[in-house]
Amino acid sequence: MRIGYDAKRAFNNHRGLGNYSRDTIRIIASLFPDLQLDLFTPKTDSSICFDCPKNATVIQPKHGFMTSLWRTFGITKEAERRQLDLYHGLSHELPVGIEKTHIPTVVTMHDLIFIRHPELYPYIDRKLYKTKYLRSCRVADRIIAVSQQTKNDLIELWGIEEKKISVVYQGCHPNFCKQVSESQKEKVRKKYNLPENYLLNVGAIEPRKNQLLILKALKAGAIDNPLVIAGRTTDYIIELQQFIENKKLQGQVHILPNVDFGDLPALYQNASIFIYPSHFEGFGIPIVEALQSGVPVIAAKGSCLEESGGPDSRYVSPNDPADLAEQIMIIDRDNNLKNSMIEKGKAYAEQFSDEAIAKNLLSIYTNLLKQNKTL
Repeated sequence: MRIGYDAKRAFNNHRGLGNYSRDTIRIIASLFPDLQLDLFTPKTDSSICFDCPKNATVIQPKHGFMTSLWRTFGITKEAERRQLDLYHGLSHELPVGIEKTHIPTVVTMHDLIFIRHPELYPYIDRKLYKTKYLRSCRVADRIIAVSQQTKNDLIELWGIEEKKISVVYQGCHPNFCKQVSESQKEKVRKKYNLPENYLLNVGAIEPRKNQLLILKALKAGAIDNPLVIAGRTTDYIIELQQFIENKKLQGQVHILPNVDFGDLPALYQNASIFIYPSHFEGFGIPIVEALQSGVPVIAAKGSCLEESGGPDSRYVSPNDPADLAEQIMIIDRDNNLKNSMIEKGKAYAEQFSDEAIAKNLLSIYTNLLKQNKTL
């Protein structure tokens, strides 16, 4: 089987969409080495560490001019020339015209946050996303939603047929399942000048991620645990820094805008509690990373985070710092509870293993090919 993947995010995105693309390609390539993968990308970013699998070929435009348009309008012809058996758009999009070929298509939809929370996106971005993503959902032979929440949104907000959508949860890199040595943990602590134990938040530092709630919870509960916030910064950091200064939290809060990916497992495993109070998410990979790292999780109610964290993580209102403060103190003071959350969280996270994800994806691919042959 020859599968084409939209690999733009795999080669050019440091965040969630990039991680999803890299992990999907890695999982399929490693567990099914007899498959041939064609990775379509308009360019590659040398700052991103992504090793192309041995059974994969990178396909780029022959000319450097208007490479972004090639992804939308040029891939279809190349996909036909390469006689793909199936094409999978890993981040919301399918190339124009591919629905007119013999090639069956799958598209992964991560979220419809730009519709649920339009205030977080510029008007032009919302219009562009709706045009491109809705078209992809309509022409795709199969849609993969990364959570039940996303599936529900596709049905409710866009009227997509339920039978067309399959939920396949995201996973994370296997490095998060491995126990980091004490010497490596200490090395990472020294590298970023961190204390031995801390509360942790990982993710882009932006309003939707709601890191301000954690700061408010520290004050509301008079909690003196150190807090580490790791992620790419936006203008939202100004609001956080003003709160930190006004409430005299400078010595308690550590903000790390540039953490090397290889250091993340140790960063998680040094933490006492992982806190993820986002207002809305399509899935929440950092929660799975925390569970697999053996860290108890507190997350926000109201989107898909209960799916990511499972029944034994704790959930709070994203607008109630007192609620979050109470949960932090309950877990921090009860080692039996903490150990139980760690054990049950690891068990829950097994459904996000490479093997489980690969089985689900290949089932979708093979069923789609069978259907296509009968038409």
